Amino acid sequence: MRTKSSTHKLINWSFYICSVLLITAFWFRNDFAPRSELQLVSDINEPPKQQRTNKKPFNIYKNDVLYKVEPLYDYALTGLVVSYNHHDGQFGSHKRWQDHINVADLCVVWGDNAKKLDLNKFEFWSGEFTCFYQTKDYLQYKLFKNNELSNNHLITDSEIIRDAISDVKIGDQIKIKGWLSKYSNHLGGSRGTSTTREDTGNGACETIYVNDFQIVSSMKTGWRTLLDFSLIGTILSALVWCVGVFRGVF
Repeated sequence: MRTKSSTHKLINWSFYICSVLLITAFWFRNDFAPRSELQLVSDINEPPKQQRTNKKPFNIYKNDVLYKVEPLYDYALTGLVVSYNHHDGQFGSHKRWQDHINVADLCVVWGDNAKKLDLNKFEFWSGEFTCFYQTKDYLQYKLFKNNELSNNHLITDSEIIRDAISDVKIGDQIKIKGWLSKYSNHLGGSRGTSTTREDTGNGACETIYVNDFQIVSSMKTGWRTLLDFSLIGTILSALVWCVGVFRGVF
């Protein structure tokens, strides 16, 4: 019986080790960097900027649906993404309401929530239209400021902006400019918007027609670096093994 060569064993072990590292790194990929390593842009200190707009209501035609958008305020937000939910209008309430312009919900924090809290002590998650958080750390809970978190319904008919939003990851620092707006469609669906950061619960989300969207800084962590390298290692070792089997070396 032919025994495995040392090269064969090396390739097998490389694949196994890289696979385990890949799974582990993927699990922890969204852990926030320590505060000492989280390089925050200066604008993250400021609350969103809001003022009355002179922009008139306008119509959007998307996927055979006519929408009316009614801007209320000019709005600019810089925030740290803690949770998100992308939409394509093909599932759930978005499909029932034929909502093809709400492309994503982004839950963000700013101010002391971004600068002073240990965000890894919190769990953030997004529902279809909502953002939730919880923590078992009482001190962190008491320090958390509800008026420095917002869940943002982002609406747009621009494919360029949609593509930019689709690249968002946890820990990204983003800038959004647009209008706080309410909107409706000719089928009867409608949605309003919060106009203050002091409210909570149902209706407390900001609905923003997005004119400009930027990811100004992406979070870099050891887990994400390990994820990239372990993925490359897993693929390469698998390819080498396949080539060895094909050539009869293994």
